[in-house]
Amino acid sequence: MVNAYFRTPPVVKNLIIINLLVYMATALLPVARETIMHYCALQVGPAMFGFEFRAYQFITYMFLHANFEHIFFNMFALWMFGRTLEYELGSQRFLTYYMICGIGAALIQAAIAWGMGEPMVLVGASGAVMGLLLAFGVIHPNAVIMLLIPPIPIKAKWFVIIYGVIELFLGWRGVGNVAHFAHVGGMLWGLGLLFWWRRRGIIRF
Repeated sequence: MVNAYFRTPPVVKNLIIINLLVYMATALLPVARETIMHYCALQVGPAMFGFEFRAYQFITYMFLHANFEHIFFNMFALWMFGRTLEYELGSQRFLTYYMICGIGAALIQAAIAWGMGEPMVLVGASGAVMGLLLAFGVIHPNAVIMLLIPPIPIKAKWFVIIYGVIELFLGWRGVGNVAHFAHVGGMLWGLGLLFWWRRRGIIRF
């Protein structure tokens, strides 16, 4: 039972490995960090200030992280929720879901930044990970999640709702140097994709 619980399916495992390798390159090699961030972080802003947008950045930004805490919590959540979802959805559909949530999250954050005329550099797997959290809450609404801070149990459906509302509020207020709308965007794209799959009879919940 213990071995089965900690077994990690291939897509989750490879996503974690890729993220860790990229983080190690950016953390241990300062020159590589500058180059990787310049070309692979999602950049929205005027070229005169050094911003160089490329379409592929909607994918590559998901594999970059600002610091250890950033990658730790994202990879922990990917491992915690992704294992169950990959076993249930299948590896190919799980990867499709993950990527769509991540790209969709970036599209929403970039659109808001562009609409407000504010420059933006976006990194991190948070948008895709929030999509996983949403999927877990939808498919397993009554599963109990033990929070880290504070250490209290809460049903997945309530955690998703509360977290989504908080992120929307923080994004609206512009609190902190965090892409709150990307988090909300990942959840919205995930919700839309889940219901589309359900309508087509691909999944049931």
